[in-house]
Amino acid sequence: MAGLKELRKRLVSVYSTQKITTAMKLVAASRLRKAQSALENNKTYGNLIENTVKRILVSYQKDWIEKKIQHTQPPILIQNENPQSYLLVVFSSERGLCGSYNQNVAKFVAHRFNLLKAQGKTIKLICYGKKAYDILKKDFAEHIIEHEPSFASGGIFYEEAIDMLKKIINNQAQMQFDVCEIVYSQFHSALTRKMLSEQIYPLNVTLDFSKDADLDHIGSAYFDYKPSREEILEVLANKLLDNRVFEAMLNAEASEQGARMTAMDNATQNAADMIDELTLKYNTLRQSAITTELNEIISGAEAL
Repeated sequence: MAGLKELRKRLVSVYSTQKITTAMKLVAASRLRKAQSALENNKTYGNLIENTVKRILVSYQKDWIEKKIQHTQPPILIQNENPQSYLLVVFSSERGLCGSYNQNVAKFVAHRFNLLKAQGKTIKLICYGKKAYDILKKDFAEHIIEHEPSFASGGIFYEEAIDMLKKIINNQAQMQFDVCEIVYSQFHSALTRKMLSEQIYPLNVTLDFSKDADLDHIGSAYFDYKPSREEILEVLANKLLDNRVFEAMLNAEASEQGARMTAMDNATQNAADMIDELTLKYNTLRQSAITTELNEIISGAEAL
């Protein structure tokens, strides 16, 4: 009967674990839906800003081709021809129980770090999220200049992206970097994610003149800008930068919750399989104990 008692305790324990993993799965699913909704809404806003920036850059390029007029671009758009120092800003999670999500982030950071180091670059790291920091500090402690809690701990807010950028760009001279990249997990679905390292400073706007040449007009109507193209471009370039960082934060949040939901779903299923196995063992052992007792009773009765 001691075996039965032990099995009962294990069953109770696994049932309790299953309830916890089920609840965590539901919470992660709810947060994932919110992050996905925010991503979809933000995508339209970001596309509108980027198209307007491209539209002005196309008009600049046409002025140079047709009139040899060279326009000055905002400092945030001026690329460094030979960057030597890089700042990698890493987004990971504050808590575990999300499968291999944080390990994949740290592995990609290490790969990017070694790639830049092989090119003779100097690299510094800022970690947002405890888990990637705990992994990276083992090999890159001397390169980590700062580590902060994950943004996702209390929800994602647009103001956080702005504050983070102000902190980084205002301290550019102190941090001594030519290029700043964000390393994050781009969300595709709860099961699939893609690690990216995206340059955010200087802001990189890809312009294919052969495809984007018609952006500055619709039919025979051309766009006009008030107060001026220069002022509008500077404002929108900064807003585009804010939006890209915010989008990276949303992708990281969605990726984390998708990974956690999947991990908790697997844990719940494993718990169910374990419960079935333990229940079968318990019933087999109980049936064996009952059979033994019946045999003893019958043997005793025959002896009388």
